[in-house]
Amino acid sequence: MAKFVEFEQVSHTYITDQGKAVPALQDVNFSIERNQFIAVVGPSGCGKSTLLRLLSGLIPASEGKVSVFGHQVTEPRDDVGIVFQKPTLLPWLSILDNVLFPLKHKYNYVSAKDRARGIDLINMVGLGDFLSQRPDELSGGMQQRIGIARALLLDPDILIMDEPFSALDALSREEMGFELQRIWQEKPKTVLFITHSISEAVLLADKVLIMSHRPGTIAEELEIELARPRDIDTINDPKFAAYTSVIRKHIYQPKLKADDKQFNNVSPLKTVA
Repeated sequence: MAKFVEFEQVSHTYITDQGKAVPALQDVNFSIERNQFIAVVGPSGCGKSTLLRLLSGLIPASEGKVSVFGHQVTEPRDDVGIVFQKPTLLPWLSILDNVLFPLKHKYNYVSAKDRARGIDLINMVGLGDFLSQRPDELSGGMQQRIGIARALLLDPDILIMDEPFSALDALSREEMGFELQRIWQEKPKTVLFITHSISEAVLLADKVLIMSHRPGTIAEELEIELARPRDIDTINDPKFAAYTSVIRKHIYQPKLKADDKQFNNVSPLKTVA
């Protein structure tokens, strides 16, 4: 299958106000196929969010090339939707108007067709009964669903998600994971999903990119060969435990090889060099 997103020998260095160079990424190489769900995990400060900024065109790479369908990313792209850690909804607008806000902001106009699409998206995330409610009348998980609907309004090819469930309690987070999988299968997108939750990464992704400590690079690409749709029984699958063990070993014991037998003897695990 053709590569849709590609990072080629990408490095990025930030310069502080004091002029100090802080390397965030070093020689990052990976590709994503169209409509593939990719999760990224790694220790804090390893450059996960920098990957998202580079792909969205918010910052340029210091070295190397980021491309989408062979075209280098040099500026912010209209075909990228972003879901942030917090939904950042406007408290004075209704749920429907919050979802429609990107169109209102960009074109200063919302057609009847656009409103119908916004309503369809809100229905898709299960909140059709809350169109006229204000954000503070919804739970955190419900607000994040609205954030996802808003990101899908312009029908982007790529959906970037920066730890979207980190502020939720454990039960809501698990529920949102299953809900995101349903939405993604109903409206397939190329997804780059940042998370600190190892189990969340394995549950959702087709492939997990495991990053090293800063300056971050790709320590391993782990293909997740678990049947979809995934549900609560998936978590009890021995292969699920094997995948999470490989990731933990990279993060907590980076000097040891990830193919140690004690982590791979539960089931065959396929990795990408």
